[in-house]
Amino acid sequence: MAGVEFSAAAVAAGLEDNVIRIDEQCAAVERRSQWLRSCGEQGWPDGTVAGCYSFGHALYQEGLYSRLTAARRVYLHRQIGMRVEAGYSPWAGDIAAELAMHFAQGRDAWRAVTYLQKAAANGLRRYANREVIDHLTKGLALPHTLPETPERLQRELDLLLALGPALMAAKGYGAPEVERTYAQALTLCQQIGETPQLFPALVGLHRFYVLRGELQKTRALGERLLTLAQSTQEPVLLVTAHYRQGVTLFFQGELVCARGHLEQAIALYDAQQSHAHILLYGDDAGVGCLTYAALSLWLLGYAEQALERIQAALALARALSHPFSLAYVLIATGWFYHWHGEAQAIQACAEEAVALSREHAFPLREAQGTILRGWALAMQGQQEEGIAQMHQGLTALRATGTEVNLTYYLALLAEVYGQRGQTDEGLCIVAEALTGVQSGRECWWEAELQRLRGKLLLVQADTKQQIAEAEQCFQQALAIARHQQAKALELRAAMSLSRLWQAHGKHTAARQILAEIYNWFTEGFDTADLQTARTLLAALV
Repeated sequence: MAGVEFSAAAVAAGLEDNVIRIDEQCAAVERRSQWLRSCGEQGWPDGTVAGCYSFGHALYQEGLYSRLTAARRVYLHRQIGMRVEAGYSPWAGDIAAELAMHFAQGRDAWRAVTYLQKAAANGLRRYANREVIDHLTKGLALPHTLPETPERLQRELDLLLALGPALMAAKGYGAPEVERTYAQALTLCQQIGETPQLFPALVGLHRFYVLRGELQKTRALGERLLTLAQSTQEPVLLVTAHYRQGVTLFFQGELVCARGHLEQAIALYDAQQSHAHILLYGDDAGVGCLTYAALSLWLLGYAEQALERIQAALALARALSHPFSLAYVLIATGWFYHWHGEAQAIQACAEEAVALSREHAFPLREAQGTILRGWALAMQGQQEEGIAQMHQGLTALRATGTEVNLTYYLALLAEVYGQRGQTDEGLCIVAEALTGVQSGRECWWEAELQRLRGKLLLVQADTKQQIAEAEQCFQQALAIARHQQAKALELRAAMSLSRLWQAHGKHTAARQILAEIYNWFTEGFDTADLQTARTLLAALV
């Protein structure tokens, strides 16, 4: 009843007997039998001190427990729970899991749920997401034994909103359980009526649909979040709403608008409120906003400002000591180094992200880190091992239900195949990625996909028609980048087109198209792309 290992004080509470008498009886049994062992003594915060004992084998405890009637079990669990609760108050939360078990077995659902929530909070402080999920799932099973009152619905909603972030971390944002959890939370919000918890329920669904690549749904949810936040003018809500809409717009290739939302969120962000945001949503909004602002700035052609933002995001994540936020920004930093062509730096970021994700069981981040590490290895000469790791990472990524960014990771794989001379394999991967773009999942990397397709086609081209097809890809890449105002990608497309025209004697046109975009830049002249562009322009004089 009191467990395989127990305090004599807990047994005394269940039997409503004197602690000293029960302790002496347990000690006597321990001296003359093999089935009970002394484990020293245990003190409670209220001053109670008694011997601690354990059964020699769990079967002894199970045998004695099975002899009790159902009514007796319920009564004893409740008695022990109430006495231990009183003995530990106000530190009862420290043993919340034990108390939750006693009150659940004692059919005191309200107390059981309260302590399961506290046990989940204890697990969350240790980033033990699997443990958190276990406690909250048990908690969700209990309210259904009670009448459907507003209090019961509210408690169930609390449990669901606490469960969502743990599921995202442990299974990935795109896992079906995440959608079910937040959809159920939204239903309860509608039943309860006007409640501030509608906002986090909508945020949870937004994050799920982003990772599933359902960007039209997320855009509508983002607009709804902004409306709710603006109606209250609460900075915390405004930060989250601008952050979520900024992420959606980024993936849709609306980079200027995305940057605008993210910068508004950064201006309102208060690190003092970070802990509350992490508990509610599972990550830090400041880290997220700085990260996506950095990515947007780089694509828009502001490499130096982007570097400042990504370094600030990384510093903030480390200062917060929040593993999930740190893994998140390490992956994005890996992207940043990929865009700069720094394979060793990518490998360092990827390996730290993978190690952190394995330690804390973040399957999505581990998968992303594995892909990035594979790319880095391949670019440093370990092509076979690198490709194997990239395929492993892609399989793991898909297993989390994630669709967003898949086009980017497929582009990385196609790039490696191209480097290895496996042009056909590279073209197949690019075609798969472009299918994702056409389905409306995301388009922020579409210009690079078209440019990469052109490069791969050009390797095989031996007729005017094939060269023309490659040229058309470069033209498409240029048009897409211009439409998205992605100056960094426009530069790359212009360089590919310029080289092609240079090879076919069109020097004036080649220089003109490259000079136009090169002259736009005001910073980042030490980056690989701008240095290459400058060298190419010099050759076209």
